[in-house]
Amino acid sequence: MNPGARPPALLRALSASLWSPARRLSGAHAANGGEGRGVGESDGGEVRVGRGGEEVVGEEEAGLDAGRVSPELLLRLPTPGRPETDGDGEDDGENVSPGVGYSSRRRFYEELRVEAERIVRILLQDGPGFNTRQALDEMRPRVSNALVREVLLRIVVSIDSVTRARYPRLAYKFFLWAEEQEGYRHGTSMYNLVLKIFAECGELKAMWRLLEDMTDKGLPVSARTFHLLVCTSGRAGLRRRLVERFIKSSNFNYRPFRNSFNAILHTLLTIEQYSLIEWVHQKMISEGHSPDVLTYNVVMRAKYMLGKLDQLHKLLDEMGRNGLAPDLYTYNLLLHVLGKGDKPLAALNLLNYMSDVGCVPNVLHFTNLIDGLSRAGNLKACKYFFDEMINKGYQPDVVCYTVMITGYVTAGQFDEAQKFFDDMLLRGQLPNVYTYNSMICGLCIIGNFDKACSLLKDMESRGCTPNFRVYSTLVSRLRNAGKDSEANNIIQYMTNKGHYLHLLSRFRGYRRC
Repeated sequence: MNPGARPPALLRALSASLWSPARRLSGAHAANGGEGRGVGESDGGEVRVGRGGEEVVGEEEAGLDAGRVSPELLLRLPTPGRPETDGDGEDDGENVSPGVGYSSRRRFYEELRVEAERIVRILLQDGPGFNTRQALDEMRPRVSNALVREVLLRIVVSIDSVTRARYPRLAYKFFLWAEEQEGYRHGTSMYNLVLKIFAECGELKAMWRLLEDMTDKGLPVSARTFHLLVCTSGRAGLRRRLVERFIKSSNFNYRPFRNSFNAILHTLLTIEQYSLIEWVHQKMISEGHSPDVLTYNVVMRAKYMLGKLDQLHKLLDEMGRNGLAPDLYTYNLLLHVLGKGDKPLAALNLLNYMSDVGCVPNVLHFTNLIDGLSRAGNLKACKYFFDEMINKGYQPDVVCYTVMITGYVTAGQFDEAQKFFDDMLLRGQLPNVYTYNSMICGLCIIGNFDKACSLLKDMESRGCTPNFRVYSTLVSRLRNAGKDSEANNIIQYMTNKGHYLHLLSRFRGYRRC
């Protein structure tokens, strides 16, 4: 059966089954955990406003929840189609030098990098008594898209607290000089790279001036352009004006999205602007534009992150009335919601329904469901669906194992967590930083600090670099256990490795020797 051909009645029936009162698993499934609170009920989590917008705070304390895989990773939506271009086959300038991996052209790109380095050295001499433009003219480089990109990328990666006041001016001076060279013109991707430099340095007014320059020259502004501007526009009112401008813009190249609204909604999702997504969706409807499945996926994800679970039901009904069917990403969110609402029976029915209509569940769907059930504390149901996934021929990946391990650690069942950790190694799955963080936290909880410290060093031997949370979790647990000397040894180990030196001040009372 073609999923897209399903009548609205079937979708309404699915919607009703998703939000029906909680029921216990019965029969063959009775031993695997019962239904708990409904999806719409509070699970102890809350929404707080962070630097990037609204952010969901889990129900556990940071120490216990540190190893959890973020919802952003599990519920992510892909960009449709191929990456956008500015019409000449280029990317938007964020990729590494295009020579990487092309051995037959290695010499050309080595020469390109040498030439870019010479240009950067000239730019760094800019100041009183030095004519930068004249020095560039005398160098007489062959200006091309590849060379301009290489120079600008070198500036991007070199921005820090010392250079951020000077580098925007140097980049823009080179940008203007390059544009004057015969046979060369800037495309959207080069403008985006300069916008990236301005964004990194907080030059919002300069970004708007550059946008005006793009518009005056008739260059298409891309979804990447919008992303850079909206991330830097901190105030909600300014972001709304920016959205309105891009919606009305005739030169907004919103490819590969179906329309400008979807391009904007997808960008707002990546920067966690969930309330603004609601506003854009309402504006889309009021102006007579028809949402598609991607639109609904983004809006439902925003409603979930805002805790407005009751509105998911209405959106599913609306999809059905518009003749649209859920896709794999819609089901991904619904399974997570059912899991977190502790509704394994409804989740099982949904998995079966997916298979019946041709949307066969994969490892990610099972992982999302297990993650939700884990957060609800239903580990029996987690184990049931983990086994069910394997029985269907799917091999759990590192993310799935990490979700299981974190659930058992959070529940204080470290022995079970250790079994899953050993099993993933036997199956050839390498632990990631989330896995190690959960295991280290679990070892600290049961008082096995020696093994926890040993596991930290084991990470390095397996090619997994600890993030700051791994260090801070271990240091905090050691200090809480009165092991200040061991905690200081971990901090010293971190500094000897050259890791996170700029965050040393977060360890209260530690003085670097």
